[in-house]
Amino acid sequence: MGSGDRTDNAVRMEEAIHGYIAACNTGDAEAIAAFFAPGAVHYFPPGYGGPARGGQAIGETFARLVRASASRWSIDQILCDPGGNRAVAEWTVRRTGLLLRGDEWYEFDPATGLITEIRGYLASPPASGASRLELEGFPYADRGYTMDT
Repeated sequence: MGSGDRTDNAVRMEEAIHGYIAACNTGDAEAIAAFFAPGAVHYFPPGYGGPARGGQAIGETFARLVRASASRWSIDQILCDPGGNRAVAEWTVRRTGLLLRGDEWYEFDPATGLITEIRGYLASPPASGASRLELEGFPYADRGYTMDT
């Protein structure tokens, strides 16, 4: 893959993230789902009901957030790793009476440019009483993450 291809891939990933966030702001589940490859997973921190699997479920999750709390996201910055088909976006969400910051790690299907995985992290206090402060349902051990406490 030449350097031009890598730059094109970074642009494609960044455009997908901007489009996905814009779709989230509309609350349109179908528009959100269009950014995801079949079998995509969005992992959330504790308290959000565990992972959403599939574009439709991810879209419906964000549509509910918009309806329930008038959530509106903005992107603060994006970093892309075009060779690894991954990116990270730092964002701010505004909800009724709340401003929340966080980031999401994205994995992309190199053939289609669609999102295959998002891991969402919030800059907020940990879940009360939790013994493991990590994404619910994410396969940490399978991916080689440290598991010892």
